Amino acid sequence: MLRSYEEILKHHSRILFEEVRQHPDWLVGIQLDRAFEAHDFRNLLETLSFTNLALAAFRRRCLTRILLRDVLGHSSLSQTTAEVSALADAILEWSYEKLRAEAEATFGQPILENGRPCGCSILALGKLGGNELNYSSDIDLMYIYGGRGETTGPVKLTNREFFEKLAQHQTQFLGAYTPEGICYRVDLRLRPEGSLGEIATSMEAARDYYRLRARDWELQMMIKARVSAGEPEPGQALIQFVEPLTYRTTTDFSAIEAVSATRIRWNEKLANRKLLGGAIDVKLTRGGIRDIEFLVQCLQRLHGGRERWVRSTGTMIGLARLFDKTLISSSEHETLIEAYVFLRHLEHRLQIMEDRQTHTLPDSFEEIEDLARRMPTLDLGHENTGVRLIDRLKAHLASVESIYSRVIYGHQVPTSAPVDQPSNPQNRVQLERLQEQLEARWGSLDADPADLRELAALSPYLTDELIRQPEWLEELRAMRSTPYEPFTWQGEQGLRKAFRRRMFRIQCESLILGRGVFETLAANSDLADAVISHCYELAILDISKGEADVSNPMMIVSLGRLGLREFDLASDADIIFILPDEEQASLEFWTRIAARMIELLTAYTGDGMMFTVDARLRPFGREGDLVQPESTYMDYFAQHAEAWEGIAYMKARAVAGNTERATKFLKELQKVDWRRYGQSQRSKKQLSDMRARLEKEQGRNNPLKAGRGGFYDIDFLLLYLRLKSAGIFFKVLNTPQRIDVVEQMGHLEQDDAAFLMDAALLYRAIDHGMRLYTGQNTNLPPESAAAREALSSMLGRWLPAKPRHTNLESELAAVQERTRETFERLFT
Repeated sequence: MLRSYEEILKHHSRILFEEVRQHPDWLVGIQLDRAFEAHDFRNLLETLSFTNLALAAFRRRCLTRILLRDVLGHSSLSQTTAEVSALADAILEWSYEKLRAEAEATFGQPILENGRPCGCSILALGKLGGNELNYSSDIDLMYIYGGRGETTGPVKLTNREFFEKLAQHQTQFLGAYTPEGICYRVDLRLRPEGSLGEIATSMEAARDYYRLRARDWELQMMIKARVSAGEPEPGQALIQFVEPLTYRTTTDFSAIEAVSATRIRWNEKLANRKLLGGAIDVKLTRGGIRDIEFLVQCLQRLHGGRERWVRSTGTMIGLARLFDKTLISSSEHETLIEAYVFLRHLEHRLQIMEDRQTHTLPDSFEEIEDLARRMPTLDLGHENTGVRLIDRLKAHLASVESIYSRVIYGHQVPTSAPVDQPSNPQNRVQLERLQEQLEARWGSLDADPADLRELAALSPYLTDELIRQPEWLEELRAMRSTPYEPFTWQGEQGLRKAFRRRMFRIQCESLILGRGVFETLAANSDLADAVISHCYELAILDISKGEADVSNPMMIVSLGRLGLREFDLASDADIIFILPDEEQASLEFWTRIAARMIELLTAYTGDGMMFTVDARLRPFGREGDLVQPESTYMDYFAQHAEAWEGIAYMKARAVAGNTERATKFLKELQKVDWRRYGQSQRSKKQLSDMRARLEKEQGRNNPLKAGRGGFYDIDFLLLYLRLKSAGIFFKVLNTPQRIDVVEQMGHLEQDDAAFLMDAALLYRAIDHGMRLYTGQNTNLPPESAAAREALSSMLGRWLPAKPRHTNLESELAAVQERTRETFERLFT
């Protein structure tokens, strides 16, 4: 059993594995069947010598036991963090008592002016305050003593001097470096007046500060305050005093906005310091740990005045209580809990390996794979992999960011504003942040101020991108007069940066210059094509080392939105890999190329990602080989493919590799589809059933696309009508071109074609607008007044011949109804 414990530690924590090799007795009789509380750790401390080295070693010995319980499944996340927090409480209490006794031996006992002993509370804030401490984390503390007075010893100190010396001594003692590492890094900057304030604060001074001068975020921070060590009375009294100031008696979302502005600035400063290496920070990134914790505190603060039940120092308990009082929905509760548990497990696995405070993912694929293997099971029945880990991470971050935006900004009441520039408090905050960042980077704002105002008014996402990358201001300056520079890059990281920068300019031209929606989607698609080609070349260099024969390369084909040249911000790229039959002996080599391509395209770092890749449209889906020869494709579509698979390939387009051969192959493949489905019209029922299934399964969550009368009605109808004439091959057609071709074939009347053209443009424009507003594929119409107003302004730019879209719900309902009527009438 001891050997198996060592193997677990070797896999999960190099530092603790080395410790048990030096101290094998740590595993003898180790107790894993129950969680320890503070008094359990305190009992063990009584046998310890009072030295930095002994205390640091004690901490690591206790973490060894906690980690084994965690990895073996004996402890949930909340139990693990509670146990880590209890360990810190015990060490704080024990060291405080020892150091206070030493100080009193020299200076005597501190006494209040009324003659009573003066106590001092150590308040825990942040994660320790919430009993949710990490394996390796700073501890945020605040020292609050009872009041004025002096010590009784021959060398007298004021109470302030005594407790400041005590606080300094304890901070230095716990943070001292030893061969066993340090015990705790103590952060005192959350005290009144921050780093300029006294290290230990009297009760009276603290009350005056929070009553008169505390900033909004400092009041919210006190939600997590609790007495961790010392004498409890001063700390408890301060917490009770601050509570009415922290919790409002009415649900005032202006308070949440004020705190949110501070949160944005705080996160930005921390992120700028911590993300210099480029890797993603699971704590600070949008949708990360800090966003969840901050969101819970915001909701607690606003509702805690009338619902005392929601007041809690812990994030997970706070979420449970907010849900219990129906202040968040069941889906929001489930989403936030799942994301928080996942992110905290990820944070723990990152930190405990070297007992180091870190929140950033490693850069290399091998390290990501190793990290995935150390995580709890991601999907039942499936092995943890790096790709699965990153997919899950991206999904959680997106879900949290969506909820955060909806809750924080979704309750704003719009004020009067110019027609083309919606007003919302978030826009004012972002514009201020944007101007600060640009002036810091450039010294002056050498750009059209109207462009910056429009950006902040219409797209929080693009504004945030410019705040993070102020050098991109050059793209705004150039977009009115300067053609695109050649798409150049250096190295993998350079390619990712170049893609995101060019993507930013394309979207700004759409938003500010009113560039047509389908024109923008075509530009996005061209950029994606270029990146895929570059990644193909990089993958060949990486895998072949310049030695393999690549004169007869494989074919890379896009489908879906990229195949139609309607690729958009936050779109997935549907890609398949086809190998010439004569190259089947090199299948393994080309499979490695394809896998490396996907890795390059989907890598998720601090520089962001380019786009995700979906290769499931290949024969036999996930069960099929990633790269398959031409003959396999032909046989599959002649014998096995369903109708929906056949029509999916009517959107196929060659994008990289041997594009000439790929185009000829796709032409032959379409003939197979036509012979199998088009001539006999046997596809009608299968396609109809498929459309009905999509509506049933996805319509509620994706009404604009999959719902009744949504874009899928137009898409399925056009594919079906084209299948009737599939003998005519086109290298590429976007949706307007498809409508035009079907009309020329005689399958659409002029009025129906004109309506479908308008409807398709409206659907794509709404989808594109929401992506620009949120940076995500939201799938839903805008919910908040601010988002609806911004989208209305965007539609007015892209659809100038139409009236202002002030009643979007009614307009959509009418379009959806006529779309469904057209679909049912023509799908015959």
